[in-house]
Amino acid sequence: MIRNLSRSLTPLLLAFVALLPAPAVAADGRQQAVRPDPIVFVHGWNSDGSTWRAMADRFRADGWPAGHLDAWTYNTTQSNATTAAQLADEIERVLATTGAAKVDVVTHSMGALSSRYYLKNLGGASKVDAWVSLAGPNHGTETARWCGGASCVEMRPGSAFLNALNSGDETPGSPRYATWGSPCDRIINPTSSVALTGAVNTTTACLDHSGLRTDQTVYSQVKAHIR
Repeated sequence: MIRNLSRSLTPLLLAFVALLPAPAVAADGRQQAVRPDPIVFVHGWNSDGSTWRAMADRFRADGWPAGHLDAWTYNTTQSNATTAAQLADEIERVLATTGAAKVDVVTHSMGALSSRYYLKNLGGASKVDAWVSLAGPNHGTETARWCGGASCVEMRPGSAFLNALNSGDETPGSPRYATWGSPCDRIINPTSSVALTGAVNTTTACLDHSGLRTDQTVYSQVKAHIR
């Protein structure tokens, strides 16, 4: 009986093993552990990289190496085009450090704009596998009329920056684009600004602007998208 049970289980075990991802092989023939793409987090206006702590901790708990989670900080008062050029340098640094071929980019709020500029105008589409926008003012927000500086002017609906960014293909190249927007987000006005043509666009539960970074359901959906 035991022999017959062993014979019946063997094909099932072989089939299961075949479904597992194959290990990477280095140039010298040695096998290397398969790792997920590094994630570069791009925060929003008047913020910094520490705002990603909750989400980065969840990715770390789910198997992402600490060195593959880059909570980048930049000057949010400068033009989004300037930030995009700095983001290009940061992504090159992450690729060199990790040895990865591409990164995933996860953004919140205004971080969507500089990263989209990088993808569209600075060759970033070839360096990014998946791109995420949480509460991004992709078509502008009326709230930006209450703040000043180059980046705020660019976030205003109908700005020259946004008109150029959204001209033609809103999701250029091969990256997998996805957006999440909340019907209760009072910072992004109108809330329809978030969605992009060509992206997977998700409307969340009633979350405030910051809640999209910390909500467990949104995290699970983001993780599934960048896998």
